Amino acid sequence: MEILNEIWSTAKRNKLRTALTGFAVAWGIFMLITLLGAGNGLIHAVTQNSDRFLNNSMMVYGWQTSKPYDGLKEGRWIQLQQKDFDATATEFPQHIDQVGAELSQSTVTISNGEYYISTQLSGVFPNHAIINKTEMRYGRFINDIDIKDQRKVLVISEDQAKELSPNRPATLIGRHVNLDNIAFQVIGITKADESQMSNRVFTAFSTLRTMYNHGDRVGNIAFSFHGLNSMKDNENFEKAYRARILKNHRAAPDDESALWLWNRFTQNLQMNTGMNIIRTALWIIGIFTLLSGIVGVSNIMLITVKERTREFGIRKAIGAKPSQILRLIIIESIVITTFFGYIGMLLGIAANQYMDATLGHEKVSTGLFEATMFVNPTVGITTCIEATLVMIIAGTIAGLIPARKAAQIRPIEALRAE
Repeated sequence: MEILNEIWSTAKRNKLRTALTGFAVAWGIFMLITLLGAGNGLIHAVTQNSDRFLNNSMMVYGWQTSKPYDGLKEGRWIQLQQKDFDATATEFPQHIDQVGAELSQSTVTISNGEYYISTQLSGVFPNHAIINKTEMRYGRFINDIDIKDQRKVLVISEDQAKELSPNRPATLIGRHVNLDNIAFQVIGITKADESQMSNRVFTAFSTLRTMYNHGDRVGNIAFSFHGLNSMKDNENFEKAYRARILKNHRAAPDDESALWLWNRFTQNLQMNTGMNIIRTALWIIGIFTLLSGIVGVSNIMLITVKERTREFGIRKAIGAKPSQILRLIIIESIVITTFFGYIGMLLGIAANQYMDATLGHEKVSTGLFEATMFVNPTVGITTCIEATLVMIIAGTIAGLIPARKAAQIRPIEALRAE
């Protein structure tokens, strides 16, 4: 208590010096925790948004050729057909699992008595729900029997169900509604996900293709895959797959414009690489911020010892041991860095909580779905404590160096100091 009282008296006599030391410590801790929290919020948000789809899945879209080939000019539109679907399903068994497709019919009207909605109708396969991680609220999704028998069935979103049956939307399951004056049975209601997918109604792929005379068109192809565990494996597969499908359309086998592949696995690999770079950059910036605080503490401790040289000389002249002077300076350094480091840690945690309460609830539209910009922008308590301990230890070391010098100085030399 005597030492603590002495430290308190010294701090009151040197308010500015103590405040500057404390600010350097608190600022370093605060900036490190805030930066890491912001980075974690961004990383968590990107991870959450990417989890909307099955990672090991791929979407295939026909597009426009960008180069002439086999006597045909560039600029032709490629429409995927049944032969492309069959080649996908049968010729790559070593990697491809479930294969599906999607055809769309824009602007259909669905009515239930006096209630109706205008929406887009999509014909899909059962794997659509797996690849897009569709969550059912009531009933079920499209199954293989629906595809085989060309059943007139519908899967609608929760929001659409509320429009068609405002009082009891769940009662639509098993009931028939009119789709462009044709009776369809509602078999499932999906959870609303605030995306474009919630604005669509799903039916069996074969049903839509037959109803609207799409011939052998398949729209776009979707499949899950296995055994492609690296970027190189995926690049080789995409090259072989693209060449095989474009062969059906007399297009250049390396024309990436003619056949667009949305590979969620490689997208996640690239995203993870980017997130690791961001995480490393934040740590580097945070550590340098912490180091600036350590440098500030070191400089102020050097000034402190220099200003108190005469005091230390008097202490030694009246019998104080070098170890006592050394202990006084070290304890003073530990007390100041611990107190202000704790304040900086609390302020950093408060800043993260503020970001979570504000930015953590903001959403932006990506066109396909609404994405959260920040998710849980916080730092673990272990990281906060470790950062504070680093600053305390650094502050102690910073005080130890000038303290040893002060403890070794001869009393007569210390009394002569200006």
